[in-house]
Amino acid sequence: MGQEATVGISSTHPSDMPHEHADLPVWNAENWFYEDWPEGQKIRSLRRTIGESDSHLFNVLVTDIHPYVQDQMFAESEGVFGRRLVAGAFVFSAGLGLVATNCVNAFSYGYDKLRFIKPVFIGDKIYTIRTNLAKRPRYQELGLIRASYEVFKGEGELVLYCEHLQTVKYKNPADFAGKTEK
Repeated sequence: MGQEATVGISSTHPSDMPHEHADLPVWNAENWFYEDWPEGQKIRSLRRTIGESDSHLFNVLVTDIHPYVQDQMFAESEGVFGRRLVAGAFVFSAGLGLVATNCVNAFSYGYDKLRFIKPVFIGDKIYTIRTNLAKRPRYQELGLIRASYEVFKGEGELVLYCEHLQTVKYKNPADFAGKTEK
């Protein structure tokens, strides 16, 4: 591929594919900057049913063999809930995945206040509401955004809450000079 073929291609476009493919917008990929995330904005996901195979595959992948999530007979006869649970880590992963973006300017910084509020069972439908809580300048090139994730099952029963911290690139870093933490 000659130099003339790469002229005009953004750094976010792969250089190892045909030019006419690299210039196409990537589906479900956002290029929001720190300035584009309004505080208070809420979004809601579609619903997702947690199936037997979903739960089992997750348990196998992470080697979660706890009898409450993996042993139907135990869960029914000796378990507190009388049936198998979906692993909390899977509810967390699936719930956040429902509202995940593919923002090329945002990077996960961590999670706070993770709480498993109610059990989720195989066959339950979940959905998630994400709320942008706050943002503040943090680094020379990146601001810090805090968003809450509320995962609900059925017709609005809260089952999980957490807050996600993300660092996000500034559109214009000069606007935040002197406002960042040391």
